[in-house]
Amino acid sequence: MSLFRRSRHLIDRLPPVRGRLTADASLAGVTWFQVGGPAEVLFKPADRDDLAAFLAAKPEGVPVTVIGVGSNLLVRDGGVPGVVVRLGRAFTGITPEGEEIVAGASALDLNVAMVARDAGLGGLEFLSGVPGTIGGALRMNAGAYGREIKDVLVEAEILDAAGNVHRLPPEEMDMSYRHCGLPEDWIFTAARLRGHKSEPSVIAHRMEEIKAAREESQPIRTRTGGSTFANPPGHSAWKLVDEAGCRGLRRGGAMVSEKHCNFLINTGGATAEDIEELGEEVRRRVFETSGIELRWEIRRIGVKKQEQQP
Repeated sequence: MSLFRRSRHLIDRLPPVRGRLTADASLAGVTWFQVGGPAEVLFKPADRDDLAAFLAAKPEGVPVTVIGVGSNLLVRDGGVPGVVVRLGRAFTGITPEGEEIVAGASALDLNVAMVARDAGLGGLEFLSGVPGTIGGALRMNAGAYGREIKDVLVEAEILDAAGNVHRLPPEEMDMSYRHCGLPEDWIFTAARLRGHKSEPSVIAHRMEEIKAAREESQPIRTRTGGSTFANPPGHSAWKLVDEAGCRGLRRGGAMVSEKHCNFLINTGGATAEDIEELGEEVRRRVFETSGIELRWEIRRIGVKKQEQQP
């Protein structure tokens, strides 16, 4: 039986679209953790105009949640009420323009780095070490290996909750470490990124270094959601977790990685509740031992099973 018994009722209330609306759509297969409940309604817009028209016409009070490729995402077991938007092929374009790259929000960060490499544009190599999409990178100001998306962002294209288009530079987006201050219900659709002229061979070498460093230090071939906690000022989250004795700690089918203990792993059969409760236990132990409160970097959405709609 559907976790959202009113899903059909909701989908019938939504405005017509050119894309696809699906009631009670599974999300577990979308996330890298491979866990979680369904979307009450999943919307895959045909293009930006389709999404904008939907936002402008949808009934008031219907929540909208955006997801990418699920790399830094935990969907709770009770699923996600309202409409979940997942941007598709129409938002994957990547186009070099002089010393800049224009990329759609669902373009993979790695693919953007590769196009920049082929175009002889340096400065974007770090994106090859950021799992996920450009939209997700903008939403959390993602970064790796000494750079963040705000460092290379010229402007972002965004739809507000009413479907209006905005184009904003990073200075107007309140971006800081793993943070973007725009409203949660604003949706990134594209970005213009700045590079600089460089030799493709030099760029390729740096990308290979990043790839090797990730493979050596991170459990990237497991069911994980990437870095779990943001680094507190002056500290490394993994060291705090290790010093709290949490390396290898388990809860149900979830485990703190022994290779890099700022990663949580689904060892096979974990629930979203297992993963979230393990993360909360790690936060508790770190606070007990260090007095530092870790902040989740993984985005958690949806409701717990006991909070499902009747």
